[in-house]
Parts: sequence; structure tokens; C-alpha cells
Amino acid sequence: MRRQSCRAGDRAAAAEQKEFPVKPENLSVTEGANPVRLFWLATISAFMIVSQSVMAQAQSAPSSFSSLAERVSPSVVNITTSTMVAGRTGPQGIVPEGSPFEDFFREFQNPNGDPEGDRPRRSSALGSGFVVSEDGYIVTNNHVIEGADEITIEFFSGKELDATLVGTDPNTDIALLKVEADEPLSFVKFGNSDDSKVGDWVMAMGNPLGQGFSVSAGIVSARNRALSGTYDDYIQTDAAINRGNSGGPLFNMNGDVIGVNTAILSPNGGSIGIGFSMASNVVTKVVDQLKQFGETRRGWLGVRIQDVTPDMAEATGLASTDGAMVSDVPDGPAKDAGMKSGDVIVSFDGKPVTDTRQLVRIVGNTEVGKAVRVVVNRNGNTETLLVTLGRREETSEAVPASQEQSTPEAPATKDIMGLTLSPLTAELRSELGLAESAKGLAVTDVDPASEAYEKGLREGDVITEAGQAEVLSLNDLEDKISEARDAGRKSILMLVRRGGDPRFVALTIEDN
Repeated sequence: MRRQSCRAGDRAAAAEQKEFPVKPENLSVTEGANPVRLFWLATISAFMIVSQSVMAQAQSAPSSFSSLAERVSPSVVNITTSTMVAGRTGPQGIVPEGSPFEDFFREFQNPNGDPEGDRPRRSSALGSGFVVSEDGYIVTNNHVIEGADEITIEFFSGKELDATLVGTDPNTDIALLKVEADEPLSFVKFGNSDDSKVGDWVMAMGNPLGQGFSVSAGIVSARNRALSGTYDDYIQTDAAINRGNSGGPLFNMNGDVIGVNTAILSPNGGSIGIGFSMASNVVTKVVDQLKQFGETRRGWLGVRIQDVTPDMAEATGLASTDGAMVSDVPDGPAKDAGMKSGDVIVSFDGKPVTDTRQLVRIVGNTEVGKAVRVVVNRNGNTETLLVTLGRREETSEAVPASQEQSTPEAPATKDIMGLTLSPLTAELRSELGLAESAKGLAVTDVDPASEAYEKGLREGDVITEAGQAEVLSLNDLEDKISEARDAGRKSILMLVRRGGDPRFVALTIEDN
């Protein structure tokens, strides 16, 4: 009877639900409506909406990666390289001729008794890659194929083809290969890596440890990671990446490539859930240039820059630390456009500049020969310069233009802000290995307990500017310190050179 009662109740509830379906149009308040019934209908409706939202979010986490893996697998390849290396490349035992140990070392170095043990031999390496066009272009890492004499591509079907090298970019560790196939190849497309968010699902494919085609999944752990390269923009992921995965693709859930698996952080050589993939928005520009020119052609501004620190911003009266401070302007596009040491670049080609790393990437991704507007903060005022970019690959770090020597003849020494300073003399220039045209104040000693020592100043450094003005004597420096103090500054900005490399350092002004 109890079970029947429950069923009867279910039927009654069903009848009531049928009579009053929960739809938005049935929730409007009409004349003579039952307030209690309306309250419960509204509550049920809200519950259903929340439940549907939770279910939609739950569905965003894939229950399986099988369909995605099946769809993209034909475009992922294993790469085998062969390289001729010199024989017996390890350290050699050296013993006197006729020594009783001579036979032992000979047997140790050549255990197989090969009379030609010193002859060159072939060495093989494994990696991964992926096809990006139906006519056979393949992307991988530069370190996978670097120095290779032969490159063999193995497809998911088992078919093998020889590949030729189109071009490489060591700066981003990207290489472009080409195979000739009898029919169009399956390929994958690049996605927009900037759309990827921390926490998004991703899938890596490749040839880990030479085990063949393998899939691993995880999430985006972090964005905009830098390892050691100038143009680094890595996506960090916890999807398993091991040796042999290098050059393989990192997919989003749409099957678009958002990264090229390049490196791992590991104490033992295996995956511990910290892998790095070069972002697709970097890779696509490199691939396009390699395909068109066989090499990269990056824009070049022609400045040496450094990040703006809080004390440097205070010393120069900047409102924030955004931007990149110009520490040197060698001969090049920026100098031709009138840029000066001490300028802070706050905008490049219409894009706001936050730090040096971002500026380097923006400039490198800009077309060579393009005239761009560069906004700088100079002595508290904003100026716009029109700079025609050069090509980075055709340049080297230029040496600053020589200047005439005009330091006082009589050397003097004084302790200022923890530094023992002396104007440059012929003797000091010779001792420090400086050009005859070098000028400024030489650091002859640094107090280990001083702020200057803490910020990296050392004996042998040369201070060439203070308060964004040239200093030739101790009096020049003291005048600039007094001017900064009178202006209410707590610190003063100095341009310091070491071995020709300049950088700005802000030091606190002493009360005395």
C-alpha cells in the first residue's frame, strides 16, 4: 500500500507538472494567480536554470579525448635523424709508450677490438613534429634536427618519407621541414594561443622516449613563461612531456595547435608535470618567414633597454614602472630618429609597452622596413618619434659613438653614496681596458655595506651619466645630486657602464 501511495503521489505530481509546465511564459503574475503556487514555480525555475548552468560547465571537461586524438593523429609525425659523428669522442687515457697499462687502456677504449675504432660513425636521434599543410610542410624543434645529415618522417599509418630542411630559427627553437608525397597529406591548423587561459584542457602528442605515437592530456598551468631566449613566450602545461616529445604539437579541445612542445623542467630527465610549449602566435610568424625566405627577418629598433624599477621611476618622476628605459643608442634606426639614452619607451606602433621583454617581442614581430611611431617619455614630457625598422639578423650590437675627452687633468678621489670615485685618466683607462675616448667617473672601490654594492656596482665600473646628464667630474655628480635633492627626489638615476654594456641604476640620495 505504501508503494502504491508513492506511485499515486508521483502520478499526481506528474499531472500537476503537466498542467503547470515550468516555462518563462507561465511565470508571469496574472490577476487572480495563487501567490504560493507562483512562489514555488519561481523557485523551481531558478533551481533548473542553475542546474543547467552547472551541467553546461561540467560538460566543458571532456569525458574522453578519443575523438580528438583520432581526428588529429594522422597529422602528427615521428622524426628520426641520422648524423655522422667522430669516433671515440670521449676522454682518452694517455700513458707512456711501453707502459704496463698501455694494453689495458687500449682494450678499455676499444673493447670490440675494432682496428678502426677511431673512424666516424652514425648517430640517430628521435623527435616529433606535425604537418601544417597538405603539400608537406612539417614543423618541429630546431634541436631535433640540428646537425642532421638525414631526416626521416614516419606517419601514423606507418609510411615513411625523407624530409628536406627548409629553414631554422634557433632563437625560438623552431624548424620547418618539407616532404614530397604522392597525395595531399592530413594537416592541422594553428590556433590563437592568446585565447588559451590557465586551466584550459590541452592534449600533447608525440614520440616520447621513442615509444611511438602517444597522447597525454592536462591543463594550461601558466602563460607567457620565459626560459632563456629573447623571444620566449611559452605555455606551461602539466600534460606529460618527455624526451622525444620535442617538436610535437599541443592541442586545444578544438584540435588547433596552440603550442610546440619544446622543454621540460625536471630533476631526473622525466616528466614531473612542468612542460613548456612555444606559443603558436610566435611559431606561426616564424613558420611563415621560413616558408617564404628560408630564414627569419625580424624588426630591429637599435637600442639597449632595461626594465624600469620603482626607484628608477621615482628618480625620474615617472608615474609608473611601465615602459622600457633606453640605456644606450648605438648607430641604427632609433638613433637616426632622434632617440636618446634615458628615454623611456611607453608605446610602440600603437601598442602600450609594459616591460623590455614585451617590447623585444613586439619589435621582432614587426615587418622590416616599416615606419612605426614610438612614444617616449623624455624628462617628464612625451614625444613621438617615427622610426624605420632595420633587420635584426643583419646587425650586431653597435659600439657607442666615440666622444671627445674633456675630463680634468688633475685626478681626484671622493667617497659618494658608498662609492669611491675618480675621474678617468689615461692611467685608469689603460688599467680598465677602456678606449681613449671613454669619459666619466671610475669606481675604484665600493663599500660592501652600501646600497650601491647591493645593486651590483663594482670596482671598475664607469659612471657616465647622473640625473640623465653627462658627468665628467666629481663636481658634476655632486651638482646633479644637489639638483635632485632640491627637486624633492629621494634617489638619483645613474648610467653605469661595465665592459661597454650600459645599465641604469637608481641610488638613494644621502641626507648629508
